[in-house]
Amino acid sequence: MRICGVDEAGKGAVIGPLIVAGVLSEDKEKLRDLGVRDSKKLSRKRREELFSQIISLCEIEILEISAQKLDEMMRRKTINEVLLDAYTRIIFKLKPEIAYVDAVDVNEERFRSRLMSSLDCEIISRHEADSLFPCVSAASIVAKVVRDRRVKEIEKELGVEIGSGYPGDPKTRKFLEEWFRSRKNPPPHARISWETIKRYLR
Repeated sequence: MRICGVDEAGKGAVIGPLIVAGVLSEDKEKLRDLGVRDSKKLSRKRREELFSQIISLCEIEILEISAQKLDEMMRRKTINEVLLDAYTRIIFKLKPEIAYVDAVDVNEERFRSRLMSSLDCEIISRHEADSLFPCVSAASIVAKVVRDRRVKEIEKELGVEIGSGYPGDPKTRKFLEEWFRSRKNPPPHARISWETIKRYLR
């Protein structure tokens, strides 16, 4: 049976892209045997190791939305609507019989219904699905690794450490404070529609 898992990385970040990943497998036991888990519970090294194994075993779809593009989309949509569209696009491309998704809506059933209205497959929508279903764990790992790599590229571009890009990260906060101490414009790859950046621009 063709099953896929979908998850995102970077929803709450203030710097860098939003990454949505889909992982399709016809043998869920293969993913279970790899030892995939919620990406947040794995070290960076272990995520990289699993990433290589996942992409060799499964069909992968990745959707990357830059900070600039996300700002443009957020003028018309909520972040949950952006993710709904992204999940729909990925599941449509992978064409599974069943898709397991990490629900981004507070209401799991509402998110499921909205996905099913545009797709011809069964949808299983759960909060913390990356801890419940191996295919979603795999998707969370793929999304996290891709986003971490993009953040490292941004650090190289700027020539300074920016941390994870999340507002709760002390390294990210330090980077923003030092940036805005001498500049009025936000740094490249910052999400200017996010309240964290807006506070610096007032």
